[in-house]
Amino acid sequence: MHISVVLFTSDLRVHDHPPLRAAVTGADAVVPLFVRDRAIAELSDAGPNREAFLADCLTDLDRQLRDLGGRLVVRAGDLVEEVRSVVEAADADEVHMAAGVSRYAHARERRLREALERDGRRLYVHDAVVTAVTPGSVTPANSDHFAVFTPYFRRWTEKGVRAVLAAPRTVRVPDHIRSQPYPVREEMDGLSPGLAEGGESVGRALWKAWLRNGIDQYTENHDDLAGDATSKLSPHLHFGTLSCAELVHAARKRSSQGAADFVRQLCWRDFHHQVLAARPAAAADDYRTRGDRWRSGKSADRDIRAWQEGATGYPVVDAAMRQLRHEGWMHNRGRLLTASFLTKTLYVDWRVGARHFQQLLVDGDLANNQLNWQWMAGTGTDSRPNRVLNPVLQAKRYDPDGTYVRRWVPELGDLRGAAVHEPWKLPGKERARYDYPEPVVDLADGLGRFKRARGIE
Repeated sequence: MHISVVLFTSDLRVHDHPPLRAAVTGADAVVPLFVRDRAIAELSDAGPNREAFLADCLTDLDRQLRDLGGRLVVRAGDLVEEVRSVVEAADADEVHMAAGVSRYAHARERRLREALERDGRRLYVHDAVVTAVTPGSVTPANSDHFAVFTPYFRRWTEKGVRAVLAAPRTVRVPDHIRSQPYPVREEMDGLSPGLAEGGESVGRALWKAWLRNGIDQYTENHDDLAGDATSKLSPHLHFGTLSCAELVHAARKRSSQGAADFVRQLCWRDFHHQVLAARPAAAADDYRTRGDRWRSGKSADRDIRAWQEGATGYPVVDAAMRQLRHEGWMHNRGRLLTASFLTKTLYVDWRVGARHFQQLLVDGDLANNQLNWQWMAGTGTDSRPNRVLNPVLQAKRYDPDGTYVRRWVPELGDLRGAAVHEPWKLPGKERARYDYPEPVVDLADGLGRFKRARGIE
């Protein structure tokens, strides 16, 4: 009897799943396996939000597989040893899994392949499972990756996306393979109170609703902070409960500018994955160093705490940081302006912000989080490394009547209109009515400090 193991990692779904399809097609029985990898727990900055979302995803994946006649096997420990244990128990011939892009993912694949080959088994690693286009399959003539987005987007568009695979009709799993229990959300502490639910069923429902009611208006609405009109699909892309390839194909069937711009954003995700695949050190080191000597010491620590707690005195920055703490998610425009504020206005190392985001964000993807932070810090792929987003101008442009700020900074709730963005300008007695901090830094002073540090005249 020919048996295969499917090792799930960041691809927790049954629809459009090349490793699962290959295993089901080529074997008499399949063991769907997820390993709670001890090394990832030790290396990652992930907090309880991602653990809870993962638990939802595993519960739903098990339910989906049971609907197909199978079930999910969960183990915990060293990934290679746990996979070998399951392979031996099942007397499996091969293991199928999705390719990763991080340094750890590459090392994991190498270790697993070597271990399986010593046991006389094979590992099949499938591309374009986590991304729409395989990292490294689109390259310029003189490099192993694109460092600028626009030419990458052109080549990515020309490359095309693989065909979408239907979910298998049945999944047969050997009865004797044991599974271990795993935590469920209700058992976890420290979660963001507004944390969204995870799982493929939820993700596909969100995607269908987005196609009906959101995608065609994406161009005009995506930067509206108060409108909250983005797809909210990023956690599902991170955990792979949705397929990026399937999303691209479905969006391309529409003729709207909104759908085209949404596909462009999906390409940004692939762009960052191909950068990290080629330069794995960029997860912790500057992709392009600017010789920064980031602030440290007591005053910097005080400003970092104020930023983390949503108490900088700049309402739109504080609103975004409070949304992050409450939902484990933040509007993309909020991510840009809070990152600019920390790195350019406060001149604090981008790694401090990236770590804080990773601890709270349910969609804390290593490639996108780290490289977007570097993009804003000016140490990444941005062709304008010294751009600074003014939080007041950003607030007036993307939250003109202050609705977003009042939603998340209720102590300023009775300030009407754009006045909510600059409470420090209120007359003294009126200012004293509000239990809200003074700005931690003058914007002009912060900009001056940044320019001096970067040697900008």
